[in-house]
Amino acid sequence: MAALYLVPYLEGRREDAFESHLRKGASAEISDGVRPAQQPVDDHRCNWNTGITKPSAVNVAHIGPLYRLVGLMNARVEEIFRDDDQVFDSIADLIPNPDNPTPMLRLGPRFNPHAGYEILLKLEGMNPFGSIKDRTAYFMLKGLHLKEGQSLVEPSAGNTGIALTALANAQGTPIEIAVPEGVPEEKKALLRLLGAELIEVDDELCPIFPSEGARGVVKSMVESEAYGGQYVSPNQYESELNVAAHYHTTGPEIWRQTNGNIDYFFASIGTGGTISGVGRFLKEMNPNIRIIGVEPDKRHHRLSGLKRITDLPEEHFPTILDRELLDDLVSVSDEEAFKAGIRLARTEGVMVGPTTGAVLHAAIESGAADTGRAVLISADNAAKYISDYARYLDD
Repeated sequence: MAALYLVPYLEGRREDAFESHLRKGASAEISDGVRPAQQPVDDHRCNWNTGITKPSAVNVAHIGPLYRLVGLMNARVEEIFRDDDQVFDSIADLIPNPDNPTPMLRLGPRFNPHAGYEILLKLEGMNPFGSIKDRTAYFMLKGLHLKEGQSLVEPSAGNTGIALTALANAQGTPIEIAVPEGVPEEKKALLRLLGAELIEVDDELCPIFPSEGARGVVKSMVESEAYGGQYVSPNQYESELNVAAHYHTTGPEIWRQTNGNIDYFFASIGTGGTISGVGRFLKEMNPNIRIIGVEPDKRHHRLSGLKRITDLPEEHFPTILDRELLDDLVSVSDEEAFKAGIRLARTEGVMVGPTTGAVLHAAIESGAADTGRAVLISADNAAKYISDYARYLDD
């Protein structure tokens, strides 16, 4: 007889159409030789992760640590799954917002040894294009008004370029991306997969000079009379929409997910959009929350997208970074960042990019002296950095 197995899950899932159907009378037969439970399963005692979220009114059979629900293969699918509100018309509809947030994960003692210092990791790698830059790209494109025949062009260390290209594809807009040569090959491959016209430039991993390198190339394409206004750049390095994306989505999500119970917020610094937008929102909600920026410990580094702002000339300082929000700034080396990312994968099973490793290292170091709850931004996952991680892997 066909069987459906149920496994435990965390509380908070809503009753769905499948459960509703079951509650209205779908029968659950019990296989021969197995005694059915005499009492309904206590909803407060145990929850389950199968789409049947609170099976308290359903007959179940005890089989070791699992429960089996059998005899349901005759259910009418059209009656169970009547709603189509989880079907989207565009990939852009999957960009997170306060009503559809990216998940937050509490790190356990295998990674975080500080009992009085809770670390919550917001997993932005769960965005549809794999990074927190999906939010920025979405907001910036919404703010652009392209004329017929115009194309997009943008300097990027990879993540913004990937998100912009995917969203541009979804609306039928041609796009070119200028990237530093040192950008991980995985990011370049994804951009080519998406069909972006790739312009590789001798530049630092986070394009630093407004008039040179990747940013300079894009600036000349946008401003040159030779192109006749063909190119438009969203300009993540100077666009207030970069900040707005996080003020209106990431910040409120964090506040809701923690019920406002947060003492520290950690984020790495690249364009400055994330830490400025989230930091501004959180400070408005509670001025006592400490905003902590994380930067590379030297100008030439392997942390794609990050910028060292310590001792940076004023003309090269991130335009949209609100320095007044920063309560502290922590410098992290390449090795510390990559090693922290590896340790997280091997203790928690969570695979994150090296910039997340930098934030994790900074938070763990701070936790040795502090107590309270810290929320960390995990900007992306490890998939785009496998070749970079390889040099730090032990045999």
